[in-house]
Amino acid sequence: MAQAQTVKTFYTDGHKRRRVMTTIRDYMGFFDESDGGGVEARKAQYARMINHYYDVVTDFYEHGWGESFHFASRARGESFDASLARAEHYLALRLGLAPGMRVLDVGCGIGGPMRSIARFSGATIEGVNNNDYQLEKVRSHNENAGLSELCSAFKADFMKLPVPDASYDAAYAIEAICHAPDKAAAFREIRRVLKPGARFACYEWCLTDAYDADDPEHRRIKSEIETGDGLPDIASIPETVEALRGAGFEVLDSFDAAERSDPETPWYLPLRGELTGLSTLRRGRLGRHLARRTIGILEAFGIAPKGSKEVSLMLGRAAEGLIAGGETGIFTPSFFFVAERR
Repeated sequence: MAQAQTVKTFYTDGHKRRRVMTTIRDYMGFFDESDGGGVEARKAQYARMINHYYDVVTDFYEHGWGESFHFASRARGESFDASLARAEHYLALRLGLAPGMRVLDVGCGIGGPMRSIARFSGATIEGVNNNDYQLEKVRSHNENAGLSELCSAFKADFMKLPVPDASYDAAYAIEAICHAPDKAAAFREIRRVLKPGARFACYEWCLTDAYDADDPEHRRIKSEIETGDGLPDIASIPETVEALRGAGFEVLDSFDAAERSDPETPWYLPLRGELTGLSTLRRGRLGRHLARRTIGILEAFGIAPKGSKEVSLMLGRAAEGLIAGGETGIFTPSFFFVAERR
């Protein structure tokens, strides 16, 4: 029933319903190298590609994941939701956030981390997002949570922020810079809007040292993650650090937070499947299988928009790519760093 409810509410606006099939097909074209797709095409048209992606996946994400669209390391016995909150609060502590500080959330999604960090720290958070549908959700969730005075969001491309130099006391990004077509340029823009001495913290998707570009299976896994998650390309950890330093930041600390998970609760466990309740069932393999079946039926009867099943299939392949990336150790969603603008 929960799966059916999600699909029934997915783009209930008639115009958007008609666009789902067109949008997902256009999006998938960015990954079809036989028809002009590929890394360079994705980088050149990154804003269009990413907007298409979040137009069609946001409701699926929120239904399965909640309001915070990211992963986290987990301690033994720690719940999934608790691990997300801990990761967000840890970031706030490393930034030294406090009431009165003005903070930029780079690529804020629907604002789950923003609200968690604002409650925890008392800081004023401004999110930047280039997707209209997600911005509608940010504003609604902020208002419903009674956090409109501390949390807000504006529409912009984080590669070209419409913000004066030295505007913010701190900035953070949670699994968002991976969408950038040029990491160094994104970091330079973030540095520009930070005050001298301000800090920037981030959890970033990266390839680890275990990745072998000559291994066909590694390349396949990387491609599945890119296709299913709206990524132009995936950079390695050294490439990310080099881009950060090249942008003028001093790196104060960095490590792969995913490695801090207990072996029994790896970061990708929610995707593989846990049998501890309905919410955990939805995120795992069995939940995805049931969702695809339900969505297929609802689409056939015209209840779900045409293209919904194709979105579900794409997200399923992405989940399997992420699981494989975690199991082989070639990928991390949680390379953490904290850096300072000099």
